[in-house]
Amino acid sequence: METISFYDAKPYDKLFFDKRKDEFGFEINYYEDKLNRRSALMAENSDAVVAFVNDTLDADTINKLYELGIRVIGMRCSGYNNVDLKAAWERIHVLRVPAYSPYAIAEHAIGMAIMLNRKLHRAYNRTREYNFSLVGLTGFDFHGKTIGVIGTGKIGQAFIDLCLGFGMRVLAYDPYPVERSGVEYVELDRLCRESSVISLHCPLTKETKHIINRDSIAKMREGVILINTSRGALIDSEALLEGIKSHRIGAAGLDVYEEETELFYEDFSDTIIQDDVLARLISMPNVIVTSHQAFLTEEALDNIAQVTLSNLRGYFDGKPLPNEVCYRCGREPGCRKDELKRCF
Repeated sequence: METISFYDAKPYDKLFFDKRKDEFGFEINYYEDKLNRRSALMAENSDAVVAFVNDTLDADTINKLYELGIRVIGMRCSGYNNVDLKAAWERIHVLRVPAYSPYAIAEHAIGMAIMLNRKLHRAYNRTREYNFSLVGLTGFDFHGKTIGVIGTGKIGQAFIDLCLGFGMRVLAYDPYPVERSGVEYVELDRLCRESSVISLHCPLTKETKHIINRDSIAKMREGVILINTSRGALIDSEALLEGIKSHRIGAAGLDVYEEETELFYEDFSDTIIQDDVLARLISMPNVIVTSHQAFLTEEALDNIAQVTLSNLRGYFDGKPLPNEVCYRCGREPGCRKDELKRCF
């Protein structure tokens, strides 16, 4: 029975992984510490590590894990931009969970958009103080409005389904369009100009980093609602702050933040946050920040546990690894995954 060192463990992680571990034949050592070069030492005598989106898997961490004999990392998330795949190439296999519940994230995104539009967060706070005034709480009908969706993978498609249910006109931007009715693919500039709501559902890559920046914000309709449930660095945080202050952006819903790594998933309620941009965003009445919780449903957590452990079991049983990612994926000459083999 193989042993897993599990980093950045939370109670909800333990609940669902403990339900599944015997099914796949693993022992799991849970650690609250995030994975980095120093905490990697905890993986000594383990056969694998399980990591999350805010762990630091840079070259130093990869090298330390390799020295300890670790040959496989199970990412319990879809994103892997925090992993130095070049350092891991031909040394440590990196496995991920490509989709656990697109509905969970899509529903969180539409929920944030509705809350910001109808000012439900402000209404909630008012009535708790017996303030029943409606002044300043006016929103607009989603029906008939244009929504811009950046990224139309599984999560983007689930989000589009919700938007079509509201009777919205959907504009989409994605280098790899998906043919479907009710959606018009356009250039990013046009999407920015015409959309009353913009929601981000794309991965973080060199091409998408700061896809929302001063230039793109300047092209947006005044008062646009901006939603991000994908990756924080898709948005230039300083530009976002300027856009809100200038009223170009009417409201923002952020489940992710560019500098979230040392903050999200932890309790800092007794601490003075040193990140001035985040502190100012949170203080604004037209901004909602949630701590990367869009994925947090029972269905998603169970799927994450099942796929993560299945990925690792496949590795130890010598099977092909369809959920593996590597430095050469999609490159020529590339990895061997297209041949139904492992990347290396």
